[in-house]
Amino acid sequence: MANTELSYGLRPLSRQGASVSSTGMTEYRIAAGNTNPIFLGMPVIPLAAGVIDDLQAAAGGNVSIVGVFGGCEFISSTTGKPVFSNHWPGSGADTAHPVKAFLYDDPNQLFRIATSNVVGGQDTEAEVRTSVFANIALANGNSGSTTTGQSSATADLNTVATTNTLALRIMGILDDAGNNDFTEAGIPLIVRINNHFNAPTGSIAAGTVSTTGV
Repeated sequence: MANTELSYGLRPLSRQGASVSSTGMTEYRIAAGNTNPIFLGMPVIPLAAGVIDDLQAAAGGNVSIVGVFGGCEFISSTTGKPVFSNHWPGSGADTAHPVKAFLYDDPNQLFRIATSNVVGGQDTEAEVRTSVFANIALANGNSGSTTTGQSSATADLNTVATTNTLALRIMGILDDAGNNDFTEAGIPLIVRINNHFNAPTGSIAAGTVSTTGV
């Protein structure tokens, strides 16, 4: 039976280790004039201007990820009233007021993400299991639905490697009865951000946090 969920970005699961996981978020800022939509579950990057943006705002796409977008608050330019949204639409904010973004920014946060594909030699659980502790790239990292606000980011099994610049580290496979068809897209992986800006050696420079997979 085909998997029921095929793309939803990164969903917080728990915190790595035995510590308590609140799945709490930290407040950041989006530039009020930023026209790039930012979707729920999308990984985002820090900019030198002190704001966050989507991945495509980085030259070469290799700036360390600061967190995963969980929603925003801004003042409507038409009504003058607060708007609480699960995504930043790229317009509609009164530029005289800040756009507040809320991120899952703990470098030890674990997430769930669906695979975008199935590749040869990885169509059983045992075969996909061999990718645990390796790294993997995002697919459709900047896209999403303007109707639901949900990211459409997925993980690309074609990219599994030890390469230290890949965005995610595979930590396991989620046991989910509705998404356990390993011959179809939508395999639910458990991941953490590999190139996290908030890790101890974090930097806006490329590659300073990324670690090589097994």
